[in-house]
Amino acid sequence: MKLLEGKTALITGAARGIGKAVALRFAQEGANIAFTDLFLNEQVLETEAEIAACGVKVKAYASDASNFEQTHQVVNDIVKEFGKVDILVNNAGITKDGLMMRMTEAQWDAVININLKSAFNFIHALTPVMMKQRGGSIINMSSVVGVSGNAGQANYSASKAGMIGLAKSVAAELGSRGIRANAVAPGFIITEMTAQLPEDVRKTWCDGIPLRRGGSPEEVANVCVFLGSDLSSYVSGQVIHCCGGMNR
Repeated sequence: MKLLEGKTALITGAARGIGKAVALRFAQEGANIAFTDLFLNEQVLETEAEIAACGVKVKAYASDASNFEQTHQVVNDIVKEFGKVDILVNNAGITKDGLMMRMTEAQWDAVININLKSAFNFIHALTPVMMKQRGGSIINMSSVVGVSGNAGQANYSASKAGMIGLAKSVAAELGSRGIRANAVAPGFIITEMTAQLPEDVRKTWCDGIPLRRGGSPEEVANVCVFLGSDLSSYVSGQVIHCCGGMNR
């Protein structure tokens, strides 16, 4: 039997990168997939078709994850369409890097709103649903920089640290209703964004990682499969690092 057979997963920002990898792995394990992105563009529709090829029910939704009202509306639409949501993966995120002395208020607000407030929005909207179901798994996509910080990424690091605090608080608050919440902290993952870095920069990164390589989105997705499945039925309030030993 597949690990996520019969489950419905909602993944935010899943048109590309880690979010897409998570959606595909979940689908391969039998989960029906609802996913969101800002617009229903060609890339989103291509991802939707790839997921559908796994033989599961899938639907993409246009939603600004940082907008409280839009989030509640899209969650209502998803529950109406799918009947339930067993797994929430808060993956939507952006970067607007800059040194503190040069960082603008707009850079700070955009990253906090899209990375952290979006997670609050979706958890808030889904809490009544999961409480009624008496079960659910919430997975917040954090980062190693949310644990250790990073120069030039004060906004991003703060948002990812917030994802950890949010997961731990939700785990404590909703555990009695059978709802689990955890965070995943990926390290240097090879995506379209990191692939654009100069070769020497990537080599410096990899040389500082005990496994001597960057990770793949699929490796992060495998951790999410564990957290979304009943294999992790007694795991809650935790941060699981997927970083090749980078943070120890």
